[in-house]
Amino acid sequence: MYQLENGLTVILHQDRTAPLIAIHVEYNVGSKDEKPNRTGFAHLYEHLMFQGSEHLPKGEADRLLSAAGANGNGGTAEDDTVYWEEGPSGALDQILYIESERMGFLLRTIDQGKLDNQREVVLNELRQRYQMVPYGMAFERLMESLWDPEFPYHWLSIGKERDIEAATLEDVREFFVHWYGPNNAVLVVAGDFDAATAKAMVQKWFGGIPARPTPPRTAPEPRPLVAEKRVTMPDRVQLPRVYLAWQSPRAFAAGDAALDVVATLLADGKSARLTGRLEMREQIAQGVSAAQESRELAGAFLVVATPKPGVTLGRLEAEIDEELSRLASEPPSAEELTRAKNKIEAGAVFGLEPLGGFSGRAAALANYYLRTGDPGFLERDLERYRAVTAADVTAAARTYLRKDARVVLEVVPADPAAQGSGEGGEP
Repeated sequence: MYQLENGLTVILHQDRTAPLIAIHVEYNVGSKDEKPNRTGFAHLYEHLMFQGSEHLPKGEADRLLSAAGANGNGGTAEDDTVYWEEGPSGALDQILYIESERMGFLLRTIDQGKLDNQREVVLNELRQRYQMVPYGMAFERLMESLWDPEFPYHWLSIGKERDIEAATLEDVREFFVHWYGPNNAVLVVAGDFDAATAKAMVQKWFGGIPARPTPPRTAPEPRPLVAEKRVTMPDRVQLPRVYLAWQSPRAFAAGDAALDVVATLLADGKSARLTGRLEMREQIAQGVSAAQESRELAGAFLVVATPKPGVTLGRLEAEIDEELSRLASEPPSAEELTRAKNKIEAGAVFGLEPLGGFSGRAAALANYYLRTGDPGFLERDLERYRAVTAADVTAAARTYLRKDARVVLEVVPADPAAQGSGEGGEP
């Protein structure tokens, strides 16, 4: 790992088992950096970053990647924006050129026509992925209920429709200048390459891009829930669904690893407590999941369950609560705890098999660097889970998964006559 004079952090990871390379550029900007009434900018700009640059007209980057036998994509989340490519090792120079164009030579090409075009693309994505999909708006309602309006996880990374429609050319240009400098990014080169050659290429394409003023950042604190909040959302669904959500520790904070273990104990595999009880033995749920969704600013612990036709949400919620109460008062067995830890560690290791993409080795190196300052944090990360005790699990469930500090969202059929008449989607 090293830094260019402009502040760009570069991480080189050699793997010469196959003639492949992966490039991952991660900007430390996401919807967490937006403000109320100015949401969706990070995601909108991710789209604009595919609209051509000063030296690569729209479509030319895709043509170059295809000609080199490579492919790529990008994405925006709450905490970051990423662009990645993977392909044969001989494509390294081409790919670095493309990413340097995005970083250093895009701003002056953004005009009203491109903004209007991509605004409509994003609005269509909002409709197709959320507004027109069964249960599609449930997560937005859940986050709006879990976090106060000033806290940036209150809205989804895709943003609010009214804010996307209101975004001006000046708004998006200002957002780019503020967040997309080399000193707010990390570049990972992974795979089959010569280190000296790769360093020279990185310097050639990125070294001349000027740094931008360091973005000022605040660390907002969420407003804690002080009572259970119950929300009912009619939707065009055939089966109801219940979502339970709690505020929880941010990524890598105390309690985060223990809650990951709690989620695994509850719903990972047929022998897990909720899955085994609700789906396998009593057969009253057609799907149940649990997760500790830890982010940079805060976490959210979620349990989602869909009943089988004829089963009420009240019964499902009551049985979920029984299992949560049992876990909060009785430590898991040594066998349960070991199985959960092994699942988590195996998932982390297997997740590193791909070289590139959204979640392969290059992505892990970039994300660990941005969140901990150490791209090689994996071993220390796994140690967090190895150190979790049965008492830690019980304490985490008792501390965080309280009835008086949660949101319960019930999605119900907009037409009550439709309830139980057919199959619903997976949670």
